[in-house]
Amino acid sequence: MSLLLERIHQGEILVSDGATGTYLQANGLEPGGCPEEFNASHPEVVRQMAANYFEAGSDMVETNSFGGSRYMLQKYGHGKRVEELNRLGAELARDAAPAGKFVLGSIGPTGEFLEPNGPATESEMYGVFAEQARGLAAGGVDAFCIETMSDMAEISLAIRAAKENTELPVIATLTFDRGPRGFFTMFGITPEAAGEQLSEAGADIVGSNCGIAIDDMTEIISHMRKATDRPILTHVNAGLPKIEDGIIVYP
Repeated sequence: MSLLLERIHQGEILVSDGATGTYLQANGLEPGGCPEEFNASHPEVVRQMAANYFEAGSDMVETNSFGGSRYMLQKYGHGKRVEELNRLGAELARDAAPAGKFVLGSIGPTGEFLEPNGPATESEMYGVFAEQARGLAAGGVDAFCIETMSDMAEISLAIRAAKENTELPVIATLTFDRGPRGFFTMFGITPEAAGEQLSEAGADIVGSNCGIAIDDMTEIISHMRKATDRPILTHVNAGLPKIEDGIIVYP
């Protein structure tokens, strides 16, 4: 068992970090720019971001790699730099991490839909996730955080790709919205179903992130807890974002 999982299973509550995108935007990332490219062009900014979060008290800090899949990077002309940009993101966070702290390799949605809802095949998407996971592992992450997902098929492929191509633990989180009948992902997954299915897919830690404020998140994880005995992670927005004068702010 990894040290991360060992500490959690011993009952320790670990504190994660804050936002990445808004931090980078406040430190030079242009609107519409590629955050992951900052790992190569502005390494000091990315390293300092991780250092700041560790100094603030985070036990776990995520890499700047949320959009680091080939599908996402090719939109910026960086499709051939997957290994490089993910590895650099991991190395920068690792370099900033004090002893006893953890680096989580962030893996976000690919932005593509699987067949029959879209053009991506399962084998193609598996390969995309495997490629990103290998790059992050090469940079020294302690675990993966597969996050902001809505489609159980996509996140299950990501979990399998990470598990089969590395020996690292996997955190898997979905994003929910509140509707008239309760909480659902965009693909209709409930928190209870998510807890059960993410566990069955092989996630070591399950949970929810983004999308909503803390009051709703506590309700979501209470439903999820009924369906799984896995440790639970939550990454909660600081309220719901809005744009003022072209800048994202959280009231």
